[in-house]
Amino acid sequence: MEPEKPAFGLGSVAVRLARPAWTPLLLLPLSFLAVLTMQIATRPVALPALPPGGAPGPGSCAGFFRGSPPERKVVMSMRDFGGVGDGVRPETETFRRAVRHLRRFGGGGGSQLNVPKGTWLTGSFNLTSNFTLFLEEGALILGSQDPNDWPIIEPLPSYGRGRERLGGRHISLIHGNGLTDVVITGNNGTIDGQGKMWWELWWNRTLEHTRGHLVEFVNSHNVLISNLTFRNSPFWTIHPVYCSNVVIKDMTILAPLNAPNTDGIDPDSCSKVCIEDCYIESGDDLVAVKSGWDQYGITTAHPSSDIIIRRVSGTTPTCSGVGIGSEMSGGISNVTIEDLHVWDSAAGVRIKTDIGRGGYIANISVSNVMMERVKIPIRFSRGSNDHPDKGWDPKAIPRVRGVFISNVVSVNSTKGPILDGMKVSPFEEICMKNISLFGLPLSAKWHCEFLSGFADDVSPVPCPELQHNSSTSSCP
Repeated sequence: MEPEKPAFGLGSVAVRLARPAWTPLLLLPLSFLAVLTMQIATRPVALPALPPGGAPGPGSCAGFFRGSPPERKVVMSMRDFGGVGDGVRPETETFRRAVRHLRRFGGGGGSQLNVPKGTWLTGSFNLTSNFTLFLEEGALILGSQDPNDWPIIEPLPSYGRGRERLGGRHISLIHGNGLTDVVITGNNGTIDGQGKMWWELWWNRTLEHTRGHLVEFVNSHNVLISNLTFRNSPFWTIHPVYCSNVVIKDMTILAPLNAPNTDGIDPDSCSKVCIEDCYIESGDDLVAVKSGWDQYGITTAHPSSDIIIRRVSGTTPTCSGVGIGSEMSGGISNVTIEDLHVWDSAAGVRIKTDIGRGGYIANISVSNVMMERVKIPIRFSRGSNDHPDKGWDPKAIPRVRGVFISNVVSVNSTKGPILDGMKVSPFEEICMKNISLFGLPLSAKWHCEFLSGFADDVSPVPCPELQHNSSTSSCP
């Protein structure tokens, strides 16, 4: 059963049609209210909402998807291919046959496969270029409970093996490789990976190969995922890797809060990615930016860059609202995170790395963040001792430089920020500005080690490593 969803004035999954739109001005009255009351409601506060639908406005990055979502020349239904949608008969071959047929129209205006109202039980299937998968209202795609319906594929070059197990990995439920102009959207339809079987394999330590994602695109360009609910992914929910011009918007992503490694959205070695207006509940990071694992990521050398994460809200009791790393060996730069709302979580914003990763994290901008009952609001961590094999290089030292965090309100955290750099490579140019942490225990202090930077208008008083302001050096 899904956990009850905290509401922004609404009581159902439809909350994603009315997500909070933050502005810096909103943080000031919230801070004032927090000081007056020193209390917070057991559910998130109601916030102004964006109007649903419409063209991207000045506060949208959806223009990363080049061109408007196209009207396809050929539109067909699963029922045209003999699909039943009764939730009992497997439809794997029906999906595969439909995509094979529609592939022939890729050069003549493209094609669209409509999934009508009903329950469509399926194993993994691949998409094609110039193609739209459209889930009509009431359509539910269910992932098969037979592991054989999720075939084993080669590991990603930047990982060198499956992320959880040596060797290959299970393919995602919906997969695309080397595609251009692909859309997964609909009228509030749902894709459910039925991940419990996979989580139990993990918990019982009987998992033979790395679990599959719900949706994965590899080496693809111009991808749009929007206006759907994704539930119960076996592993990371949406995983674009080696992709460019990816837009993920107006999504609700749900998993039980104890479901292992069910990250919401993980752009990995990607460029020009837009993630906006998404509600996420998961057993891991809501969003995690990655770029490969140790020596394999260093060799592949495919960085993540030009990524915008905007108006994301949700909860994760074990991980962070937005994480950078820890798989960052190809490099991560130019990431903008803004208008983030996180509650009842282990961390708000987290940067993760380790000796052996190599690579770099640079030019990360975080602004306009509201946190409620988040254990550690801001965390930089090292030393996870998580490596793919014995071939990792202890001399591969990551570099972290240029992290700018501003306009943050956190209420009822249990610890102060923990910022652990690395002795062999101190984190540099760390800037904290206009940060208010309310309701901390008197014993809670900032903890900083092996880093340098600046702080302006931060309460409580930050650690000495961030108090190096002068007339010539300060936060921008």
